[in-house]
Amino acid sequence: MNTDFPFADREVIVALDFDDRRAAEELVERLGDACRFYKIGLELLTAAGPGLARDLVERGHEVFLDLKLFEIPNSVAGAVRAAGALGASMVTVHGMGGTGIMAAAVEAAREFPRLRVLALTVVTSMTAGDLADIGIEADTEEQVLRLARLAVGAGCDGVIASPREAGVLRALLGPERLIVTPGVTLGPDVTLGPDGVTGPDGATGGHARPGTAQAAFAAGASHVVVGRSIARAADPVAALRRARAAC
Repeated sequence: MNTDFPFADREVIVALDFDDRRAAEELVERLGDACRFYKIGLELLTAAGPGLARDLVERGHEVFLDLKLFEIPNSVAGAVRAAGALGASMVTVHGMGGTGIMAAAVEAAREFPRLRVLALTVVTSMTAGDLADIGIEADTEEQVLRLARLAVGAGCDGVIASPREAGVLRALLGPERLIVTPGVTLGPDVTLGPDGVTGPDGATGGHARPGTAQAAFAAGASHVVVGRSIARAADPVAALRRARAAC
């Protein structure tokens, strides 16, 4: 675990969940100095390449590369080193890949003092039924905690989990490790629509275990990731300020 901790105690990360660079850059431009931390996932990285991540870092932003790495350890280590060379502050590796993959990622990140390795526990779109489909009898919370323990043993700097698990994770992990929660909305309550995708603010984006920024921070999250609630807002800066008010 890297103890050179560069982050504020609580932070809002804006997800650039777009399929082209121009749309992502338009949001970055609209947010201006109001936002310092962005998440780039597989969709945007595949569409735009690594240049956007590098450019954001050069402009003084923090970048979370949400790669969800799940490969042989050597390949994972190589991808982590590539993320570090871009200047990323966070990178994700799949906890379900086991200790060997996570430990390889942690070891590779040692070359980059500001890079944090986060273990994805259970994807926020998954339910207990989905886990059962792949032969896992545990419920989502039990599986999240199991993988979080493995992540700690492998030396990861923190975990990714839904807002609903933030409280039990903070009790397990203590005060130092990062708990980053996607599936975050800005409404006072979250109720999934009939399609299982949209909530009251139309922002849950397929997350089966969503929650509000306020609830996530109150439960112990160090970071929340907010996407559509900011990106699709008429005033993204005001939406970001609303998310930060939950800190």
